[in-house]
Amino acid sequence: MKSIVVYPPKQPVKAEIKLVASKSECNRALIINALTGFQCELSNVSEARDSQTMMRLLDSKDEVADVIDAGTTMRFLTAYYSVTNQTKIMTGTPRMCERPIGILVDALRILGADIEYQKEEGYPPLKLNGFNYSGEHKLVMRGDVSSQYISALLMIAPELPSGLTIQLEGEVGSRPYIEMTLNQMAYFGIDYKADWQANTITVPPLKYQPKPYAIESDWSGASYWYSIVALSENAEVELLGLKQNSLQGDSAIVKIMRHLGVESEFTDRGVLLTKIPAAASIGWDFTDCPDLAQTVAVCCAVKDIRLSMTGIESLKIKETDRVFALQQELKKLGAELTEIEKDHLYEVSRISNFQPLELPSIHTYDDHRMAMAFAPAGMVAPIRIEEPGVVVKSYPGYWKDLSKVTVWEEKEI
Repeated sequence: MKSIVVYPPKQPVKAEIKLVASKSECNRALIINALTGFQCELSNVSEARDSQTMMRLLDSKDEVADVIDAGTTMRFLTAYYSVTNQTKIMTGTPRMCERPIGILVDALRILGADIEYQKEEGYPPLKLNGFNYSGEHKLVMRGDVSSQYISALLMIAPELPSGLTIQLEGEVGSRPYIEMTLNQMAYFGIDYKADWQANTITVPPLKYQPKPYAIESDWSGASYWYSIVALSENAEVELLGLKQNSLQGDSAIVKIMRHLGVESEFTDRGVLLTKIPAAASIGWDFTDCPDLAQTVAVCCAVKDIRLSMTGIESLKIKETDRVFALQQELKKLGAELTEIEKDHLYEVSRISNFQPLELPSIHTYDDHRMAMAFAPAGMVAPIRIEEPGVVVKSYPGYWKDLSKVTVWEEKEI
């Protein structure tokens, strides 16, 4: 098995990093572009495997669409293939086929999609047999499910003869991702009405207008650099291509990391990160930015900052059960993630009398964010990251960029 061992830097951390493009923004733009008949000029397209997979499948005439492990690709393409009346088999990795999709399939069936489950009810693989519009133009859905279901339906809504109204019931999770979808749709000429008091979103029948679109750099990828700065003794890093008024929910890392000792100064090129004093504790609701949870948990564990977390239940159905994975791997750094109450409050705290491991070896569970969240701990003490190639899913150049600030070496275990 391959691994990478990251060592603490021997000099102050100083770098300019051109981040990978946002795969969240990119994958939405790719679907909208497809709905225009591929007439848009997209720039700064993401190198992440998820986005490259999306592009490959949009360009493919094959009957089988294998999304590998790309959740957004599975959900967005299921809706896109349905509304464009295509016959496809949707499948992916074994883990992808354990991730639920029933809520999206139910909604698409109401609208007129003919979809069969090939194996277990509610999960991929799926067989799409075309689309015969039902005339239905209103859906009622739980708001606390994956925002990707909602975004998938919103993007195809203008293509429906009567448009679509979605009524969300209960608490709405990952709302910034839904707003990102709506803002991108608006850029391409789609009118909509979102009433967040009543939790209803209405999209009329319209045609997307082809336009050039530049995809922003990835705030999820930026979060690992915030952690690197927070954990370094002396650091100054400029991240290029980020916007202060971003559509991405993970831009919340700016506020979170101010508590962990990182100041952000926006420039005409991006954002400059410098060190400031850190707080002794922090509480944060990750409902709107769940992909930041692993990064923040590791950073707090290493800095001995007490962290209270809510809104992380959705992590259990990601690439792996990320709550379980964090609980297992944080122990190797002398910390634990504990569920405090049954209302899903979790705490990260130090283990008393912990004897530091000479070289903790972090299992990554085939999850890119586990690798990238734990690697910054190497700013303080050497750490081994197992199966480092998983980063290709969202940030293929992660290890190359990390080499600009510290030393790492590839080793067989």
